[in-house]
Amino acid sequence: MAYEDQPTLAESVRQPPGVPERLRQQIDFILEVDRLKTILRRSPLLAADRRENDAEHSWHLALMTLVLAEYADEPVDASKVLALVLVHDLVEIYAGDTFLYDTAGAADQEEREQRAADKLFALLPADQHGRFRALWDEFEARETLEARFAKAMDRLQPLLLNYGNRGGTWRTPGVTDADVRARKSVIGDASAPLWAYAQQLIETGAENGWVARANPEA
Repeated sequence: MAYEDQPTLAESVRQPPGVPERLRQQIDFILEVDRLKTILRRSPLLAADRRENDAEHSWHLALMTLVLAEYADEPVDASKVLALVLVHDLVEIYAGDTFLYDTAGAADQEEREQRAADKLFALLPADQHGRFRALWDEFEARETLEARFAKAMDRLQPLLLNYGNRGGTWRTPGVTDADVRARKSVIGDASAPLWAYAQQLIETGAENGWVARANPEA
C-alpha cells in the first residue's frame, strides 16, 4: 500500500467529543509526526551502539543552532533557523531518509519528498499548512541566510558523529575524502569558520584511515 493510501496515526486515536476542528487538525498533525522517531538515519550515535533517528537528528540541529549561530558569516534570525531545522526532515516520515552518498536514491529524492510534503502538511489548518510548507520549501531552496545556515547545521551534525566514531558512514564502500568534502561544502555557504573546522575533521579522518583518500598518494 502506498503511503498516500495509508491511514494516519490520528485515525487510530479516538478524540474526546466536541474538540474544535482547528485543534483536532493540529493534534492530528502532532500525532502523525510521532513517526519521525521511527525513521532511522545511517549516522551512528556517539553515546550508544545504534543509529540515530530523524527526531534525534532534528533536535540536535536545533540545539546546535542555539550554540553556533554566532559563527554565521552574516547575522541570522536564530528563531527562523530553529523553525527550518525542526521542519526540514518531517517529510521523511513518508519519503524515508536518503543516505547522503546514495546517488541512486537521490535520483527520485525530490519527487518523493515533494509528494510527502503534499500529504503531511495538508493535515494542518490552512494557514499553518501554508506556513510549514513555506518553511520546508525555504530550507530546500537555500536562498535565504537562515536556510543556508540551517543547511550548514544539517551537514555539520553527521560530520561530528562520523568523526567521533572514527569513520561511521565514511567507511561506506566507495566513499572518499573528496566525496565528503563535496557533500559538506555547503557549510561554507553560511559559515567560513565552521567550514574550516569541518575540513580539519575530514583531513584528520583521512590521515587516520577513517575515510579512504580519493588520491592515496596525496
